[in-house]
Amino acid sequence: MFGIGKKRTNFGKKLDKMGINQAELEKESGLSRATISKLCNDNTYSMKRSTEISVRKALKNLGVNEKNFFG
Repeated sequence: MFGIGKKRTNFGKKLDKMGINQAELEKESGLSRATISKLCNDNTYSMKRSTEISVRKALKNLGVNEKNFFG
């Protein structure tokens, strides 16, 4: 587990499993650190469609099949 023992969302757990850290996703997606943190740690966070598109593109650029993250 990365981080300092915080609870992770399913998305955050999947990132951990794939060996992708939040900073990489932040850089590749162009999203803010706060947004990436919410995706990974806040189970109540509901992302906008534009955020989902940015994350999908970033994951694809990082060589990850984004379907593993979004079903």
